[in-house]
Amino acid sequence: MIRPVTRQDLPGLLDLLRHLDEEGGPRVLAPEARDLEGLAEELEDGLVLHREKVEGYVGLYPFWDGAALEGPLAYRAEDLLPLLQAAEERARALRAERLYAFPQAENHPLRKALEEAGFSLLHLTYFYVKAPEGLDYPPPKGVVIRKGFPGPGVYRELYRESEEGWALRLRWTDEELREHFQDPGVHLLVAYQGETPVGMAEVEVEGDEASVAYIGVVPRARGQGIGRALLSEAAKLARKKGARLLRVRAHDHEKEARELYERLGFRLEEAVATYAKELRASR
Repeated sequence: MIRPVTRQDLPGLLDLLRHLDEEGGPRVLAPEARDLEGLAEELEDGLVLHREKVEGYVGLYPFWDGAALEGPLAYRAEDLLPLLQAAEERARALRAERLYAFPQAENHPLRKALEEAGFSLLHLTYFYVKAPEGLDYPPPKGVVIRKGFPGPGVYRELYRESEEGWALRLRWTDEELREHFQDPGVHLLVAYQGETPVGMAEVEVEGDEASVAYIGVVPRARGQGIGRALLSEAAKLARKKGARLLRVRAHDHEKEARELYERLGFRLEEAVATYAKELRASR
C-alpha cells in the first residue's frame, strides 16, 4: 500500500535510510535527517510504501515549473516504479507541469525505472572538488574582475549569453535577483573587458565549503584565460571566507570546462543525471 507518510512511519523510514547508508546509497536526493525529530521537521509532501513495515519512500517539493522527486528509495528495486507512479499522480493533483528526478549516474536501477515511467534524460552534471589553494591565475591584459551584482538587466544578458543551457534565472524578477545577491553567503564575480562585462562566477559559501554555482564567459571572449581567472578569484574568495573545499560543476556538453577543471587539479566527486517528465501535455 502506498499512502501519505505519517509520524508513525518515521521509525520505519529512518531504518530504510540507515539501511541504504550502510549499502552505500541512496545515490539520489533523499532526506538528510537521521533522527526522528529531524525527519518530522524535514518531510512535507511524501509517500511511503507500507506492507508490514515501511519498505519505500518518495517525496515531492516545488522546483522550477513543477516538482522534483526526493527519492524514490526502496529496499527492493521492483518497488521503485510503483513509487514513481504514485509520485506522478500526486504531482498531477498538485497541478505540476513537469516532474524532475536527480539520481546519481551510477544508480542504474532507478534510472531504468525512470525511463520505464516515461522520464527523459536531460543531461549529466559532473561535480568536481579540490582545496582552494593552487589556483592563482591573473586575468589577461585589459580584463578586470570585480565583486558585486551589476544590476538585473546586465546580469540577465550576461547569464543568457554565457551559457545557452542555463534558463532558471531568466525567470526571476528584478526583486528576486536583488534579494538573492543580498544573501551574505552568495558572491558574484564579474569579469570586465574595458567596461563591458564578459564573464561571471557565482560563489556560494556555507561553512567550510564553497561552491561555484555558475561560471561562464561570453563566446567572443573565450580562449583568453578569463574563465581560469574567474575560477582563481573564486578560490581566493573561498579562502578568505574560511572554506577548505571548493566545488565546481559542468554539464556533459561542457567538455572544455570539464577538461579545464581536471587540468587544474579538481577531482571528480560525483555525476548526477537530470531526468524530467512533462505532465501538462499528457493530462
